[in-house]
Amino acid sequence: MKALLPGTLEMLILQTLRRGPLHGYAIAQHIQQTSEDILQVEEGSLYPALQRLLREEWVSADWTISDRNRKVRTYKLTPKGRKQLEREIAGFERLLSGIGRVLRTES
Repeated sequence: MKALLPGTLEMLILQTLRRGPLHGYAIAQHIQQTSEDILQVEEGSLYPALQRLLREEWVSADWTISDRNRKVRTYKLTPKGRKQLEREIAGFERLLSGIGRVLRTES
């Protein structure tokens, strides 16, 4: 994923998991499809981000069997992660508001 603000990928993952537990590939697919292909999450970014979220206990993970009968690690949003997501969204909305004010000013 290119040119994202720090913490944005984690916020997008947490928001995606708000819908329910998913494995890594499904998380990346949901972000890509929902963004209409504007955001593409690569494995080299996704899995380190998921590890950070696990360390913070914002997500939990279990090994399950996928629809294609493969063993996959499925991630789930924790209550601690839900609270963090709310903080992240509020901060991101403040940031976007500030950027918008700067962009609307005339030189």
